[in-house]
Amino acid sequence: MSLEPALEDLTATIHAYRSSRVLLTAVELGIFTALADGKRSSRDVAGELGLHVKGADRLMNALVAMGYLRKQDEHFLNTATTDRYLVRSRPDYLAGIAHSNQLWEYWSHLTEAVRDGTVTSRTDLAERGDSWAEPFIAAMHHRARAQAPGDVNLIDLHDVERVLDVGGGSAAYSMAMIAVKRDLHATVFDLPGVIPLTRRYIEEAGLAHRIATVAGDYHQDELPGGFDIVFLSAIVHSNARDENRRLIRKCAASLNPGGKVIVQDFIIDEDRVHPTNAALFALNMLVATEAGDTYTEAEVRSWMEEAGLTDVRREDTPSGSTQITGAGS
Repeated sequence: MSLEPALEDLTATIHAYRSSRVLLTAVELGIFTALADGKRSSRDVAGELGLHVKGADRLMNALVAMGYLRKQDEHFLNTATTDRYLVRSRPDYLAGIAHSNQLWEYWSHLTEAVRDGTVTSRTDLAERGDSWAEPFIAAMHHRARAQAPGDVNLIDLHDVERVLDVGGGSAAYSMAMIAVKRDLHATVFDLPGVIPLTRRYIEEAGLAHRIATVAGDYHQDELPGGFDIVFLSAIVHSNARDENRRLIRKCAASLNPGGKVIVQDFIIDEDRVHPTNAALFALNMLVATEAGDTYTEAEVRSWMEEAGLTDVRREDTPSGSTQITGAGS
């Protein structure tokens, strides 16, 4: 059992937003990228980025105080960590940080969401434009690219020839599956506004001959059929319970005989307290979606069984999420 927070823990948490906002603003403005080629004064950086000189200087000094920049006389330099992860041209750049800036806006409405049960000012997911979709898919790709190989190793692909990746975004999990099984073909089903981004990731990976795409809205449209696995990674948490019931039925109807539906997500314990990340993610869904949530194993199991799936099993992944698998007839 964890210890109760002391006074210093309370004050640290209360003021934690300051450090987060400083770092997010620095990335949003391109501070670290402006220092990619070496040390520069805050005046030079402000001139390049179109910033107020005093504002840039105070921000960069705060970054030095926090350990994210170094300072020599009146010149600033990236640290090894910020140069590797926060310079936009670097291969390890945390592209998904732009989505964290979007989430900052959503989380600023947490009080409203808790009071009313949702955030009425939020734009519906399907209606958000490219300014939302591109950083969101980049964030999901960055995370999934690292996690997918380990997660996919839990899936028995021995007799699998065709996989439907529902809400597959950048196709990172489809790519991981076909890397394991060379004769496997995948299809990514996602929103019409996302599919052009999906195709770009697939083409950049040279996998257009192995991964197809279908545009649609799983709330409104039927899913294509004839698949040995229907895979849903980080999907059910965006939906209300009844939406997930309908979606799992559609997934079951898309299976070949003997196929499987696999739900991979943050699964919360029955007390809805643990794991901590799942409890916090439930609030993320409260502020960022109309009716999303984190769900328990019993809830996912019930949706699968109602859809006629049997032999429902749970397995926790190396990345901290959970796979729940149900078999078709």
